[in-house]
Amino acid sequence: MTAVFSAARQLALFSDDDEPDTMSGFSVRESGRAKRLSIKVYPRGRVEVVVPKRTRPKDVREFVEAHRSWIQNARDNFAAEHPAEPFALPRSVVLPGVEKQYSVAYEPERAARTVRYRCTGNRLVLSGRTSDEKLCVGALKRWLISQAKAEYLPILRSLSAVTRCSFKNMHVRGQRTCWGSHSSSGTVSLNYCLMFLDPAHLRYVMIHELCHAKHMNHSRRFWRLVSEFEPDYQRLDKDLNSSWKKIPTWVGIY
Repeated sequence: MTAVFSAARQLALFSDDDEPDTMSGFSVRESGRAKRLSIKVYPRGRVEVVVPKRTRPKDVREFVEAHRSWIQNARDNFAAEHPAEPFALPRSVVLPGVEKQYSVAYEPERAARTVRYRCTGNRLVLSGRTSDEKLCVGALKRWLISQAKAEYLPILRSLSAVTRCSFKNMHVRGQRTCWGSHSSSGTVSLNYCLMFLDPAHLRYVMIHELCHAKHMNHSRRFWRLVSEFEPDYQRLDKDLNSSWKKIPTWVGIY
């Protein structure tokens, strides 16, 4: 569950908006949907301010300062329920959603300014300026995106045929507030973090988004269609609310 303070109304945890790709801490996201400034505090302590477009930085600072006590209380409450997890670059990556596991090695290169990745079999190697944790995480995320694209597309195509719900394109992102979305133009966007969940959850999210091809809402007709292809959708949907716990800290999504 995400703690949310809003000057108007609460913002949904799962939205269609993508967020900036920051590792952790405080961030500001400009949203075309937002009517008022709002603050989100995530279970691992990350704080995000959502603001309407063209909001002045001065107004953001004043808003955060006015609600500093609320932010601290929310972080304290989450910390009591979810003990802090230390950041560490991975030596292995397990992806249950696609039933893959990889060892991770780091090869420093003198004077390098970037970090590259190469993957052979089940071995992932990061080379370059590997002393820079942020650059390493960036390379790991690029690798996750490439893996998700390769793994997701065949599954999505198969489920599209089964459900008879079409899509035009598939995008893979690291959204912080949604597992997937289906645009009116026919693009299905899927979160690469689904690979850290169970295969059943990955399959459900794909079915959910494909069904939006016929119903761009969450009406009864939409859920009836979903239930035709995933009878256990209610449990799976509820599970997703706490599935952030399965995502490693180094990913920096929550």
